Parts: sequence; structure tokens; C-alpha cells
Amino acid sequence: MTIHFVGIDPETDEDGCPTVWVDPDTEDMLVQSYRADEETTAACDALSPARAPIPPGETVIRIPARMIPILRKACDELDPGVR
Repeated sequence: MTIHFVGIDPETDEDGCPTVWVDPDTEDMLVQSYRADEETTAACDALSPARAPIPPGETVIRIPARMIPILRKACDELDPGVR
């Protein structure tokens, strides 16, 4: 497995910091971030197009807007047209 580090929250405090990696073999983006609170998770559940609760093994995460440039960089790494 070859995982590439893309970036970390620019306002990191070195403890529990949102981070982004990519796996070029599977073309997956891997994200560590804050688990959404119960109110946010319930709102996402209510608006789910699947009309079902979030399944076990999945969760809603909150990614700080300041990480958008890092997410774009990760998308570019996975986009065959950009590579």
C-alpha cells in the first residue's frame, strides 16, 4: 500500500489535527478530521438521499473550510487528467 501525505490543517495544534492523504493505488482520499456532533449527524441523517440512517462503519466528519486548498491538492493528485 502506497499512501501519500497531502496536507495537514494549517492551524494545527499538533493534537488531533485534520489531515489528508491519498492512495494512488485505489484512487481513494483518506481524511482524518473532527467527528460531527450529534445534532449535525442527525441533520445529515434526516437529509440523506438514501433515506436511511448512517450505517455502522461510517460517520459524518467536519472538515474545516481552511483545508479546502489541501482537499483540492488531493483531488488533483487523484485526477488522471492532472497527473
